[in-house]
Amino acid sequence: MLSALIVMDVFSDSDNESTLGTRAHLMEDVDLVESSLAQLTDDHLLNTKEEIRNQLGRLETNLTTLNEKSSAAASQIEKYYEARREADRRLDTQYQREIAEGLDKYLTTVQRHHEQISQREERKIRSDAAFEEAKRKEKAMLEEKKRIEKAKAEAEAKAKAEEAMKAAIEAESRAMKEVAEREAAENLKKVDAVQAQETIVGAPTTKPVNSVGQAKGTALDGTNVSRSPGSMVRASRNALTLEQERLQKLKEVEEGNQALRLSSNKDFSTHERHIARLIRQIVGTKENVSTKTSQLLKIFMDPLCPQTISIAAFAKKVVSQCESSENAVFACSHVIVLVTSQVPSAMVLLLAEFHRACIYTVPKHVGYSEAAFESKESYYKTLGFREDADGKMESVKDYLKRLEAYMKLYGALVQTEVPGARNIHGLEEGWAWLARFLNAVPPNIYTATALYAFLQVAGFALFRKYKSQFRKLLNIISDNFLSALRGKENPGLKQIIVQIESYLEDRKFLQEPEGRTLRGSLLSSGMVPESEYTKDSYSRSGNSYFY
Repeated sequence: MLSALIVMDVFSDSDNESTLGTRAHLMEDVDLVESSLAQLTDDHLLNTKEEIRNQLGRLETNLTTLNEKSSAAASQIEKYYEARREADRRLDTQYQREIAEGLDKYLTTVQRHHEQISQREERKIRSDAAFEEAKRKEKAMLEEKKRIEKAKAEAEAKAKAEEAMKAAIEAESRAMKEVAEREAAENLKKVDAVQAQETIVGAPTTKPVNSVGQAKGTALDGTNVSRSPGSMVRASRNALTLEQERLQKLKEVEEGNQALRLSSNKDFSTHERHIARLIRQIVGTKENVSTKTSQLLKIFMDPLCPQTISIAAFAKKVVSQCESSENAVFACSHVIVLVTSQVPSAMVLLLAEFHRACIYTVPKHVGYSEAAFESKESYYKTLGFREDADGKMESVKDYLKRLEAYMKLYGALVQTEVPGARNIHGLEEGWAWLARFLNAVPPNIYTATALYAFLQVAGFALFRKYKSQFRKLLNIISDNFLSALRGKENPGLKQIIVQIESYLEDRKFLQEPEGRTLRGSLLSSGMVPESEYTKDSYSRSGNSYFY
């Protein structure tokens, strides 16, 4: 700013000099006073200018000095600031170092403190764990002692129950065998008497006959058909007695199993699901039947699950599974025979489940009576019809389909003969069932369906054993049972009548049912010949069977 003033002064001097020149030119025309005044004025101006120049020089010198001092001061200030910043940096570094060291010491102290706490807690936990372990071992010893005592008591009770069941099975088997033999002998006598009478008279007897030479209303075992006023239960007395005994045994086992479940904290549902899965996996091959039999027997012998629970689950699942595994009835019957030959008590429960699911496996039929049943639905439930969640009764078609499945499995069971294993409920029982059926139950769509399903799977084996006697029963079916069905003039009976007629006329009992002979493996293209089948036998290895 001072430089600018100096420049302005220089320009002012130049202007003044021009002005003086102009005035000097004009002084020639003015008077002496004015010239003197002008000279004085000019001198004054020159002195003033000189003084101003001197002042400007001094100011410029002072300004230069001041600028130099200012620069020096600024430099010193800058150096001071730099030294201060350096000192601050050193202090900051030292401060941070001290903070880090203090923090490290603090963290070390805290960590040591936590380690000490952890060690104390760990020692306390170990002490508590040792105390709890000692208590647990003591408790486990007490529980193990109680469990051993309980298992011992259960084993003794089960052994007694098994002995009683085996004795009952043997007694029942002997009784049924005696009844079957007596019925077979009486059948032959009655049939021969009827045929002799027909030969003499030249025409069939006019009195309706339900079975082998037996008048309608009586049974071959010498008992009358039950005709109570309330309901018409059609069955032989022996069949009803056996049914009640088996159902009572099943009820006792179920009650015992329920008591076992309530008294034990174990869950036996895993074993039951395993049994159901094995039954669903049964197919018509020797290898499969052998494997499933071994696995089922292994479950029955498992000490972790009472045998009564296992065999009850086996009986229930076999009967229920036959509804959806119709093609495996022969394979399933092989498994049943192999299992029950080792665990005979399972057969009683299985037959009881059959009777509970299908009354025609007894065999028996219940006639309708308004005095005995509140409604038709109640009567249908007695026959075995199912009711859905909405309270709607299943259709006759669905019921007949289930009835057929039950009877096919039952027929497959009685005709199954396995080398090396005894069928507790074999062909003699099938023959007795057929005789009791023709003697007691009336011809209708339900009984006709049951009879046809039974003949489809058991007729071949019954003919091979009883031959002419079986043919006589077939003649009675044709002459009496079918005749009674035709006389009903019910359009719904037409199909089953045609099926039974076709079975008799085409002599299908001479043809081995499909699937009766088990295949060697799933890859077999055909059935194993009968000679080869009978030549093979089951060889026992522990609880396993092999063809």
